[in-house]
Amino acid sequence: MIVFDLACKKAGHVFEIWFGSSSDYEDQKARGLVMCPYCGSTDVDKAVMAPNVAAKGNRRSDPVPVPTQEAVPSAVAAAANLPSPEQFKAMVSKLAEVQAKMLEGSDYVGSRFADEARSMHLGEQDARPIHGQTSAEEAKSLIEEGIPVAPLLLPVRPPNSEN
Repeated sequence: MIVFDLACKKAGHVFEIWFGSSSDYEDQKARGLVMCPYCGSTDVDKAVMAPNVAAKGNRRSDPVPVPTQEAVPSAVAAAANLPSPEQFKAMVSKLAEVQAKMLEGSDYVGSRFADEARSMHLGEQDARPIHGQTSAEEAKSLIEEGIPVAPLLLPVRPPNSEN
């Protein structure tokens, strides 16, 4: 895995994305799949990154203070202007509500997702909203065939399943 800092040319947003390799980044960028998470622009490039080079261990004379476990989350959140755990939980809950509302008229097709989507795309069955599961490779294949698919942001429990 490799991480790149990317910069949105449209609005100047800078963000970080992980890729399997440099060639994965180039391939996804060429296909218009790399986009700014803030504004959705696909006009992005690699941003200048500072190398992560550790200091030699024999050069430090004073010990580095280690923050307590309790101080780390709040200090990190405050420094990065991140939501508190309670705010984050509320946001995820709201996101789950919105996703559930979006899926209300959609049929869960489970592992048959790719076959069903392809069949509808080819006109072999009537088009209808569906959701399910498929491998990353199969999703990539669907996209390459021009079949519109999108990942769900949160996992979905199949109908009639136990907790």
